[in-house]
Amino acid sequence: MTLRVRVDLRLGSLHLDVDLDVEPGETVAILGPNGAGKTTLLRCIGGLAPIDAGRLALDDDVWDEPGAGIFVPPERRSVGFGFQDYVLFPHLSARENVAFGPRSRGVAKREARHRAEEWLGRVGLGDVAGAKPEALSGGQAQRVALARALATDPQVLLLDEPLAALDASTRGEVRRDLRAHLAAFPGVRILVTHDPIDAATLADRLVIVEDGRIVQTGTLAEVTGRPRSRYVAELVGVNLVQGVASGNDVALDGGGVLVVPSEERGAVFAVIRPQAVALHRTRPAGSPRNVWSGRVASVELLGDRVRVRVDGSPALVAEVTPAALHELALVEGAEIWVSLKATEVNVFAG
Repeated sequence: MTLRVRVDLRLGSLHLDVDLDVEPGETVAILGPNGAGKTTLLRCIGGLAPIDAGRLALDDDVWDEPGAGIFVPPERRSVGFGFQDYVLFPHLSARENVAFGPRSRGVAKREARHRAEEWLGRVGLGDVAGAKPEALSGGQAQRVALARALATDPQVLLLDEPLAALDASTRGEVRRDLRAHLAAFPGVRILVTHDPIDAATLADRLVIVEDGRIVQTGTLAEVTGRPRSRYVAELVGVNLVQGVASGNDVALDGGGVLVVPSEERGAVFAVIRPQAVALHRTRPAGSPRNVWSGRVASVELLGDRVRVRVDGSPALVAEVTPAALHELALVEGAEIWVSLKATEVNVFAG
């Protein structure tokens, strides 16, 4: 039971062009910047946005294939959809909200209510079945929405930012519960998220979408170890630059040259940890192979560390201590020197 997604859709300025297969028992997290097409992709799979070209199928069950004149409406697809803002009906109880899913698929009222009560019990909400959404906490509302999506016994579960509406105190607990429910669901699972912690905790595979296209896919270790776009690099907290290598030198696309530890040839990516970037008020003496001047673009305090973005060739983010921040007088616009050991640069083929 493989979900095969071949989507070609133009929607305003967005051109969504995605080719993706997802296996049962696998949780795929789709990440990307705002406007990348993540939610639109879920809507295509769920039947809420017909595609212009391509093919959507669950094994031999074709849901959308414009070239063959096939379009299966949402209510006839074996899909459970959890929306970002939950979309619970305010005038219905939790029980009735969950029962709405089976009822929309033609299940008799009594059976739908029975399923609703069963699922509310599974997500730990049996005692609030009669409560309306306004009486529920954010975490409880999220569980009701999940129960409604699962009560139709779908083969594909789609979750759009399932934890985004929760506050920090609730998020961790609900994340753990959601992980358990996803692990128990035997079908295809796809979730959209902006949060790398949610992706790392809930997903088996990450799919990075930018400008309507997949730019990288793999396990968490594969994606974070070798990011292939600036968005991914920033997501995992590292610097990423591109260039053309010739021996130990990499001529960077944005200007400047990096000395790297191993001889390379051709187009490459170079990954640099912010902690490896050293900042100085004057040109440093000593052994660093990479030294250049720059200007402080921004300063951001993060607990016991400070992230300093430096414009230069290349432009990088460095991490320093608060003490170093004051000692070096790192303020926006300050002239600064940057140094980096060649051994701190991780290079891989572009």
